[in-house]
Amino acid sequence: MAEELNPFKISQEQLDSAAELMGLDKAAHQILREPKRMLTMNIPVKMHDGAVKVFRSFRVHYNDARGPTKGGIRFHPKETEDTVKALAAWMTWKCSLANIPYGGGKGGVVCDTKSMNAGELESLSRAYIRALGDFIGPRIDIPAPDVYTNPQEMAWMMDEYSKIVGHNEFGVITGKPLEVGGSEGRFDSTAMGGMYVLREAAKAKKINLRKATIAIQGFGNAGNFAFDLSKKLFGSKILAISDSSGGVYSEKGLDYQKLKESKAKTGSVEYYKDKGAEKITNDELLEMDVDILIPSAIENQITASNADKINAKIVLELANGPVTPAADEVLFQRGILDLPDFLVNSGGVIVSYFEWVQNIQSFYWTEADVYKRLDAMMTKSFSDVMGMQRSYKEKGKKISPRTAAYIVAVGRVAAAMKIRGWY
Repeated sequence: MAEELNPFKISQEQLDSAAELMGLDKAAHQILREPKRMLTMNIPVKMHDGAVKVFRSFRVHYNDARGPTKGGIRFHPKETEDTVKALAAWMTWKCSLANIPYGGGKGGVVCDTKSMNAGELESLSRAYIRALGDFIGPRIDIPAPDVYTNPQEMAWMMDEYSKIVGHNEFGVITGKPLEVGGSEGRFDSTAMGGMYVLREAAKAKKINLRKATIAIQGFGNAGNFAFDLSKKLFGSKILAISDSSGGVYSEKGLDYQKLKESKAKTGSVEYYKDKGAEKITNDELLEMDVDILIPSAIENQITASNADKINAKIVLELANGPVTPAADEVLFQRGILDLPDFLVNSGGVIVSYFEWVQNIQSFYWTEADVYKRLDAMMTKSFSDVMGMQRSYKEKGKKISPRTAAYIVAVGRVAAAMKIRGWY
């Protein structure tokens, strides 16, 4: 039987597994298997040639027991309802695990940004916010950038919402430019948070990061910063990196500036030029013999079909959903420390929370303040997960870090729903 790769069904399967282990109340489990509410929209936008194009769009509020929902907006040609629902579920657990006062949300627009000019992107961004109406707000649901969206779109969206309510409302959107209420440290926060988790994991696995070898799948925002930060913070050697077109490997290690230049000139890191460098496929990268593998591209990259070929000691899930449940079990049984996405990549939403707090207070922090607070929260989350794993081991049950993370996160959401009288 083929492995299930539908992202929402995967998210439900992960929840079900944790719910059974922790003895979750049946009513709470039933509530948490589905989003609380979802808005589906068809948004008309006049394009540069005068034609009107209708864009199918979504926004999901998965659960708001712990606070307003929080989650990014994706502009992607293959965006689906199930992907958005899954990402909103994972955001629920991510915010809970980080112990910030948010629920989980997510948004998406089916579009190809590469075929749109700046004017069309602005029109779509503003139309999306107008269509959402009362579905968002700084105390209701707070969007942020995600795949193929950036601070500029967030600025347009914030401005459109401010026009609707009749006053500046910077706190409705995070991931904004600094000039309009953005936070220092926001743009590398996902990767930076992941680096703090990697530091703690390396201690647990007794790996010297200064001598460690790394392979990174993906050279977008997260992968780009992961490369730069792992060199700057730890002095690790990055042997391989890839993007959607292909990858490159060098036994002596890759040069960050040359990679950026290659990407800018050719559109792909696979055309990186240096002595000893050679092209590789994404599959070859995933199966490389390195200390640390960092999937930072898209979901379902490590599956039942290749999990037995993974050779890294640590898998640091910087992407959303890169490892399927079946693969997770294989990695765990093989003794590979697979650190789950909603732990590893929670730095983005944590610093988004910091941005929201700063917007509400109209008092802004230094970059050093942001990183110090982020470090403390990521370190605490890692400790909570490892502590839950140990507690189950003491009861005679071996559980993966992902299951432990789910038990921590789901338990907090269920407790909030119980106290509020939802079940």
